[in-house]
Amino acid sequence: MNEDLLFNEAPEGPPRYSRLSTKPVQYLTVADKDGQVIGYAWANDEEDAAGWVVRKAGGDEAFNEGSVWAFKLHDAKARDIAPTAALAEMIQESDPTKTSHVVPDSLTEAPNADAVRQLGNSN
Repeated sequence: MNEDLLFNEAPEGPPRYSRLSTKPVQYLTVADKDGQVIGYAWANDEEDAAGWVVRKAGGDEAFNEGSVWAFKLHDAKARDIAPTAALAEMIQESDPTKTSHVVPDSLTEAPNADAVRQLGNSN
């Protein structure tokens, strides 16, 4: 009871892109197999930022399926891929026969990440 306690610092965990970007971002739209939008993936290389925004109107299914797309971003960062290159990978690997897919020709730009988050909150 009189011994000094040792402090062991916990590991930081896997690398992650920044979740904040005040600069213009590229984003793409993801839909389910029925064509209903479930969310948006966005990226900005300058701020090493990227994220997944679930479309709240998509309900639980959109939330659950969105984890697949969030994982794709986490995996890309772990492989040290630039955020916009991660979006390009998502487009290239997208398969419309799967549970969800990138909407063709949906890659576009928004003023910042908050603008994409607002899309997720809209109906």
